[in-house]
Amino acid sequence: MSTPRRRLPAGLHVVPLLWLTTVWVLLWGTWSLGNVLNGLLLSAVVLLLLPLPDVGFGGRVSPRGLLAFVGHFVADLILSSVQVAWQAVRPGEQDISSVVAVRLRSESELLMTMTAEALTLVPGSIVIELDARSRTLYAHVLSAPDDASVEAFRRQVLDLEARVVRAVGRPEDRALLLRPSGAA
Repeated sequence: MSTPRRRLPAGLHVVPLLWLTTVWVLLWGTWSLGNVLNGLLLSAVVLLLLPLPDVGFGGRVSPRGLLAFVGHFVADLILSSVQVAWQAVRPGEQDISSVVAVRLRSESELLMTMTAEALTLVPGSIVIELDARSRTLYAHVLSAPDDASVEAFRRQVLDLEARVVRAVGRPEDRALLLRPSGAA
């Protein structure tokens, strides 16, 4: 005989709760118990007062994929922070920045949003628009003076999307990684 599973209150789901808490802690920059608890409390209040629409997640968290995502995210965070700091203090002219459009492969709004959020948290770029219908992400990128830099950034975004999909995507989402980014 199995025991019935306890359900969370309507509108309060574990993945968005943990995601909002993680964003809260990253924005404050302190991994203290109080900050995590405040993030959990604030995330719960936000999710209860402003419930998210059902996005049909249906995916599973892959421990290996999640570990790869977190490892690359931390490495990107450190490397990008050093690059942006160097650009701020180095003598001479500043590099040219660009607005870059990247066509994502995922059709899931949740996965597109998670990709956009992870990209925005890394210094050196900020997402300025995410068009879910065309699956196009537009980002302002520091230090993208030529076509080679723009293409390198596009590959970086597609690699980030692939790590997000491998961490929490459905099998159908993972299959989409095999097609080229411009394919419909």
